Amino acid sequence: MVSTLGVAVVGFGWMGRVHTQAYIRLPHHFPQLPLRPALIAVADEVPGRAEEAAERYGFAAAVRDWRQIAADPRVQAVSIAAPNFLHREIGVAMAEAGKHIWIEKPVGLGVEDARAVGDAVAKAGVQGTVGFNYRNAPAVEAARELIASGGIGTVTHVRVRLFSDYAAHPESALTWRYERARGGSGVLGDLASHGVDLARFLLGEIASLAADTAVFIPERARPAGATEGHTRATGGAPGPVENEDYVNCLLRFASGARGVLEASRVAVGEQNSYGFEVHGTEGAVFWDFRRMGELGVSRGTAYQDQPVSTVHVGPGHGEYAAFQPGAANAMGYDDLKVIEAYHFLRSVAEGTAYGPTLDDAVRSAAALDAMSRSTRRGTWVELG
Repeated sequence: MVSTLGVAVVGFGWMGRVHTQAYIRLPHHFPQLPLRPALIAVADEVPGRAEEAAERYGFAAAVRDWRQIAADPRVQAVSIAAPNFLHREIGVAMAEAGKHIWIEKPVGLGVEDARAVGDAVAKAGVQGTVGFNYRNAPAVEAARELIASGGIGTVTHVRVRLFSDYAAHPESALTWRYERARGGSGVLGDLASHGVDLARFLLGEIASLAADTAVFIPERARPAGATEGHTRATGGAPGPVENEDYVNCLLRFASGARGVLEASRVAVGEQNSYGFEVHGTEGAVFWDFRRMGELGVSRGTAYQDQPVSTVHVGPGHGEYAAFQPGAANAMGYDDLKVIEAYHFLRSVAEGTAYGPTLDDAVRSAAALDAMSRSTRRGTWVELG
């Protein structure tokens, strides 16, 4: 028997739209789910944006104040896709109102914000899913299984990269993303948070780290009005960029493995260049988000001149079969968010967490905070 779950979306920029489309697509890809999402309400403070979203996607109500959603008894689950500085207030309020939450990373401005939301979710007994979508790629799940099974021997070291050019243009508007009080730690929260989650997902806990950060475009023009995504602005009053454009971090894992995590939002010539290389005593595995369905795999005991094969993932790897019938049929970014929505609703239906949780968000945030401390002190920092 299929039941209806009333859902709402708070914040309707690009990510709010992606969440909404994921809800709509869920019954198509996961018909076995005992819950079907019903779009009850959408909230956005920008005049007209919520109304436009409601008309386009069929939400029953459009509001500017997210508190109306917290008070709406028809809403049982909420997607939180608002700017980082609002995550804590909205996340805690929704959990206290008894609503399950699917919240975007990095869950606030730092570890205390993430912990506050996590504590509220635990106290309320609701489910909480976090938007670490890259771990949902079937190839990433296949890589994790290969590593865990000893398929490349004992892991020795990993390199995780997240390079993008979304902020490379000097005319990119000085939005909330570049302000410490509203955007937090810049590229650390935006991209390196994904890198930490991937590293933990593949190799386990990080024991200590040492980091270096930089701001390469120190000043940008303020936008004249409301923005969405990575808007350009010219002629506005200039203002300082208060958070990081780039981070490079050395990692030591509890397992003894070593790692490098590097992220940049100003990497000219790089468009969503995300991926990892994991090396072991008997092989290696490589993944590039831009070739999402492929793994480079080297296995054996030749040690020197050992070849790398390209493996195309297919049904049997992760949730691939819900989208395509055979290997090498391409999946896309939005598919990863559909998988995330599936994990969220399955968690609600079964009362058991599937996918990344608020605990993962707290651990990621703790690593990001440690990166900031390491940069200030110029030392290694231990993670508890």
